[in-house]
Amino acid sequence: MTERYLSEIRSSQITALLDKVRRKNYRKHLLSLRLEKIRSFNGPTIRFEFPVTALVGPNGGGKSTVLGAAACAYKDPDGLIKPGTFFPKSSIGDNSMADWNIEYDIVDRDSNSSSDIKRTSKFRQLRWVRDNVLPRDLAYFGINRTVPAGEKSQYKKLMKPSYEHNNSIDLLGVETCRHVEKILGRSVDQYRSTDISDSEHFYIGGDGSVEYSEFHFGAGEASIIRIVSKIELLPDYSLVLIEEIENGLHPVATRRMVEYLIEAAQRKSIQVIFTTHSDYALSPPPSDAIWSSLNGRLEQGKLSVETLRAVSGRIDKKVAIFVEDIFAKYWLDAILREKLGDRFDEVEVYPVAGDGNAERIHRNHIENPAIVSKSLCFIDGDSQRREDGVAKIFRLPGSQPELKVFDDVYENRDSNIAILTVSCQRDPSQQDNVSRAIEEVKRTNRDPHLIFNQIGIKIGFVPEVIVRGAFLSVWIRENENTATSIAEKIADALREYEAHNTE
Repeated sequence: MTERYLSEIRSSQITALLDKVRRKNYRKHLLSLRLEKIRSFNGPTIRFEFPVTALVGPNGGGKSTVLGAAACAYKDPDGLIKPGTFFPKSSIGDNSMADWNIEYDIVDRDSNSSSDIKRTSKFRQLRWVRDNVLPRDLAYFGINRTVPAGEKSQYKKLMKPSYEHNNSIDLLGVETCRHVEKILGRSVDQYRSTDISDSEHFYIGGDGSVEYSEFHFGAGEASIIRIVSKIELLPDYSLVLIEEIENGLHPVATRRMVEYLIEAAQRKSIQVIFTTHSDYALSPPPSDAIWSSLNGRLEQGKLSVETLRAVSGRIDKKVAIFVEDIFAKYWLDAILREKLGDRFDEVEVYPVAGDGNAERIHRNHIENPAIVSKSLCFIDGDSQRREDGVAKIFRLPGSQPELKVFDDVYENRDSNIAILTVSCQRDPSQQDNVSRAIEEVKRTNRDPHLIFNQIGIKIGFVPEVIVRGAFLSVWIRENENTATSIAEKIADALREYEAHNTE
């Protein structure tokens, strides 16, 4: 994600939901689960510290295993969702399921009004053993929800000329329409639904004058309607499980869908767990709500999909560089683009949400013998972690990246205001206005992460990316030695890669 995304979910809502989980102020909530000897997992724990949890990772990384393990914590009152839904046992080839064990920490005030409850799910002697399993309303949306209606066997009967439909065909509920419209960005107030069996619904679209069946819906359109309709009918405190939430959805719709889930969690106290391969799905929730599943490990924190590919060695770059946040990436990218020239494309910088993540992922990278690319870590100047040249852990100049770049350029503003003005795509005659805007932001800014956006607004709504690029360009020009020193460390890694990987 290269640009800051402004979610419609307010930070106060995020804070309130995090606090609600921390205080265990739920009638039903799955607090954590531990996976013991199940597929690639052997002991990791995942904590559900926000009511909407995203599981991200490469194919085969274990996301669906975590999703299924969460479902096994409960007994579905309708009896439709069972352990076999997620973990079917084959009579051949599934001997590895022996001794699977999942441990849970659960809030269920119907069973215990004051303390958490411990439960386990075990696979023993060819069957699942779940003693005293707790009841909870569940909804599961698998990958098949985006299969075109015309290819689903349960709808084939509707294509027969002899078929007679006797159930009522009703408009979608007002609340369902409202939320679907926010996700799709268009009206669905004339859409209707009908039951074709006890558990299957079929949808009809239209604008009041022309109508068409679900056979002619887009896969994403039907998926959104089906998910929202089901959630709006669920009792409060239900558990919702969604596989690959972005399937069939435009990136904007994916973001809006996650925003809807967060809003629904606040309104209905539901808990949602979804898997994804999409960075867009990771924009609205806080870092505490995102877990990466990779080769038997579960790591908390907001990592991009590209970063996860780097962690697992699935990159085609010679050098991977791990940094704390997105601005540190912009900073290094600007330096390397200037200093490495044609070799810039051989390097990738990955923001990983914090110095601890940056160092840990970097060390995992260099300790994995299957990964041939070289790795470096650049922590911010105010990090409490130690710089270590041998381990390729380096410190960026200054205390905070945005503030360091801004302050250095501000200090020499009299000599660089002309080039800064033009680089910000302002007419040279606007130098005084740009200078005054920079002065004002210097006095009033409280959050350095917003500093370049604030300057852009004051000089005529210039996009943040342009202002940021202008400041970085000037900084590199005025700090030649520092920029060259940073670039040389990456150049050394490129030379080391080539020395180890030439025949």
